[in-house]
Amino acid sequence: MPMELASKLRQLLGNDAVADDAETLGAHSGDKWFAAETPEVVVFAKSTSDVSKLLKFASQNKIPVTARGAGYGYVGCVPVRKGIALSLMRMNRIKEIHFPDAIALVEPGVITADLKAAARASKLFYPPDPASMKDCTIGGNVATNAGGPRCLKYGVTRNYVIGLEVVLANGEVLRTGGRVHKNKTGFDLIGLFVGSEGILGVVTEITLRLLPLPPARATLSAAFATTGQAAEVVQEIFAAGFLPSSLEIADHFTLEAARRDLRKMIVPAGNAHLLVDLDGQEESVHSEAAAIRELLATKKPNTLEMATGEADCEKLWALRREFSNSLRATGLTKLNQDVVVPRSHLVDLMEFAETLQAKYGFSIACFGHAGDGNIHVNIMTKDYIDPEMREKVDRTLDDLFAQVLAWGGVITGEHGIGLAKKRWWPDATSEVVRELHRKLKQSLDPHNILNPGKFVD
Repeated sequence: MPMELASKLRQLLGNDAVADDAETLGAHSGDKWFAAETPEVVVFAKSTSDVSKLLKFASQNKIPVTARGAGYGYVGCVPVRKGIALSLMRMNRIKEIHFPDAIALVEPGVITADLKAAARASKLFYPPDPASMKDCTIGGNVATNAGGPRCLKYGVTRNYVIGLEVVLANGEVLRTGGRVHKNKTGFDLIGLFVGSEGILGVVTEITLRLLPLPPARATLSAAFATTGQAAEVVQEIFAAGFLPSSLEIADHFTLEAARRDLRKMIVPAGNAHLLVDLDGQEESVHSEAAAIRELLATKKPNTLEMATGEADCEKLWALRREFSNSLRATGLTKLNQDVVVPRSHLVDLMEFAETLQAKYGFSIACFGHAGDGNIHVNIMTKDYIDPEMREKVDRTLDDLFAQVLAWGGVITGEHGIGLAKKRWWPDATSEVVRELHRKLKQSLDPHNILNPGKFVD
């Protein structure tokens, strides 16, 4: 059957669009999460027409299609029902960056960092900055509504998508929105597809809103004796009337991992680290940075540094960007959870992670976006392939997610539900919400061919 399917798809799309060798199938069997399933065939689309032909064929023959970008997601973009893995990596053109309209027109396979650089070259600014931006794609960002440190001031991917071209499950091409920055024509179909994880349609073109490039930037780096102190400073920055572009925090375990891994890089002394980023006009950035530095100094930090200008600011940010790699360098399996709590519960979350360490025996590393309460709680474990260990991890996550929900938080802020959080989807939602998801899925994909087996099933 797989050979027959590959043959039919080659007739439909051409020989170079289809692969069924073991290496390619293996490379498209999963993402950065810990699950894999080998598809029967991989299709490399080059155009909207390719995607439309493929989905029309798949719908008629009820063949599962799992769309994917660079494979840098964390929730299990896995072809669990086998079928076709649809790669959008060859659809990687930045079609237009238009300064007067302040938009970018891109295909889904464009690497996020490449778009940001192209926008900057035109004196424009695309704010979303997921940690994997040098590897992840705009299409993947749209599928998961990705964020990053700058969410605090600028918002997430959804806030910048003003137009979409989407191929529906039956092969029909839907276009919604466009080049305008305000639009109230019917339902918010853009909002429906952004964050839908490839379950409702396949995005083939994105129109993004861009901002004027801020001419100035400053970064402050401060280390404290405890995470509680660092988290309290976050609230004091807001109380003083400041809105940084980013406000990042890291705990003791994260810093210790960085100290072991980054021998050539100075990691500030202390058990907690805070990064504050500001951008805007030169005079205002200089004034605000000086005021925040004075505020931080009154809290008696272990260390306090300030940088101005893009190059020097990035030197301070280099530590933050290496946290994930440093945690992996411990030799433990890093299980990244992107929970969000109300900001008033930031200290509570860090302290609760410590109780989970004592209860279950795992090391837990917390770092992330203190400004909006989106903290990456990383369970660090050995022998994750052992079924008993996986069950122990799941019990740990049962406790973590239950507490986060009790505080009025959510179990994912930017990675999505997918397969990884399917177990907790009922806890995080009401039956009314789940039934509406099922109805939307049934309406748009009646044969359940698009990314099947995930949370909506």
